[in-house]
Amino acid sequence: MQLVKFAAVALAATLSAVALSASAQVMVGGAPMYSSKDIIDNAVNSKDHTTLVAAVQAAGLVQTLKGPGPFTVFAPTNEAFAALPAGTVDNLLKPESKATLTKVLTYHVVAGKMDTATIMKAIDAGGGKATFTAVSGGTLTAMKSGSSIMIGDEAGGMARLTIPDVIQSNGVIHVVDKVLLPK
Repeated sequence: MQLVKFAAVALAATLSAVALSASAQVMVGGAPMYSSKDIIDNAVNSKDHTTLVAAVQAAGLVQTLKGPGPFTVFAPTNEAFAALPAGTVDNLLKPESKATLTKVLTYHVVAGKMDTATIMKAIDAGGGKATFTAVSGGTLTAMKSGSSIMIGDEAGGMARLTIPDVIQSNGVIHVVDKVLLPK
């Protein structure tokens, strides 16, 4: 009888843990993001990142972002791309603009896995600001604004982390509300 009670308690605890982890699943663009999948395998399922995925494909960066990394990606939403001047995205997606598109996209990527705790620690250590070198070679500046983390670009733009800490098998994605632009 004790063995049956123990088995029932163990089964209940396991089911509770599974239910808790399922309810804690991060959703981006209406799709669950799985920490066991890489950046690309998760991003293709987000309806809020179809422009970003198309751009990554056009730039030939799919295999890079499927690689081991780790990478920190500041992922602009479709709305962020739509806020660019008319025609910008269409021009960037043209084959003759591949170098420019690659520079813009790699400006959204930092080598290493930086969750918000890591970014906040760097901001605090920097007296309110932290700078990071993007894969493109440009500089991004992180700072606090109230309870939010903001990322400043070299063109003077500011993006807010709207969904932070989307953990991937090869890094972390932070969804941002603006496209970051290098010089």
